[in-house]
This record gives sequence, C-alpha cells and structure tokens, in this order.
Amino acid sequence: MIGRLTGRLVLKQPPLLVLDVGGVGYECEAPMSTFYKLPSIGETVTLQTHLTVREDAHLLFAFASNQEKLLFRELIKVSGVGPKIALAILSGVSVEEFWATVRESQVGRLTKVPGIGKKTAERLVVELRDRAGAGGEALPGSSASDLPLTPLQEARSALEALGYRPVDAQRMADAVKGEGLSAEHIIREALKRAVR
Repeated sequence: MIGRLTGRLVLKQPPLLVLDVGGVGYECEAPMSTFYKLPSIGETVTLQTHLTVREDAHLLFAFASNQEKLLFRELIKVSGVGPKIALAILSGVSVEEFWATVRESQVGRLTKVPGIGKKTAERLVVELRDRAGAGGEALPGSSASDLPLTPLQEARSALEALGYRPVDAQRMADAVKGEGLSAEHIIREALKRAVR
C-alpha cells in the first residue's frame, strides 16, 4: 500500500499531478482542495495517498491532508459512489462542511456537487450519518492535518489492498474490532473468519 509520497512536483494538470520520488514519476489524481494547496512546479511536497487496484489499472489518489484521505475512503465505501464522485465531493466541500451537512441531513447541499443526484445524496446521508459525529476514528473535522490511522482503519485499508471490496473490508474488520487490538491482529482474525 502506498500511503504517503514525498517528492518533487513535476506536473499540475487537474485532476492529474505527477510527483518525482527518487526518479520515479507517480501519477496521482487529486481533488481541487489539494490542488489549491500545492506548491509551484519543481518544489517538494508531501501528500497522503490511497491506492486503488482494479483489474485494468492501479490508480493512485493524492490528498493534502489525512482528513481528506479518510473521507475519500469513507465515501467510496458507499454504494454507487466511486473515486470520481468522491473527488468531486472533496473538490466541492471541505471535510468539515461535508460532515456538518451529513449531521444536519442537508441533502440539497450535496446535490449541488456535480455528479450527485438526490438518491446518491440521500444514500450518503443515511450511510454516513452514524460516522458524522462518531468518536474513536479520526474522521470528521479534526484539526490536526496528519493524524495517524487507527488500527481499525489500517486493517480496512490492508483488506482493500488484498482485493476485498471496501464494504466487505469494513464489515470484516468491524467484526473483529476491540480495544487495544493491533491492525495486524485485526487483519489476521478477519482473514481467518473469511475462510471458515
């Protein structure tokens, strides 16, 4: 899993950017919220990343903050919301605004984002409402820009990297979660249960 990259910015062409990391150019797609924070071409930047593996491509998405990456991961778990729509949401509203919108069930606000219809907006509100104010995970509106992932989040990401759909990875990790468990333990137990 590629979780973060630090390198020289060689291309800024929304939604595409290219980072040169030790002579290797990483192509990433990013929301406009990230593009607004990028330095000039040729300067060094550190970006949080999410790797999506498909049959026909490996796609890398980049974010200026860990909160954006975490919200992106939550969004793509929602049925009918893919990476393109998730990037559009992040481009249209800040992380804090999104969670406030979900908490207040402002479906109309979400439909103003390109590509989001009323049904998708309603699904986002219903499926993410319980996370909009939830404690324990570094999701909504945290002020630190680079909070570490919780063991549960790390386990979900690892299961996704192993090829499980986001919704299945979440279900598998949630079935094992407990106080003080390491990401490695959650992954091991989730995989054991999957083959039973």
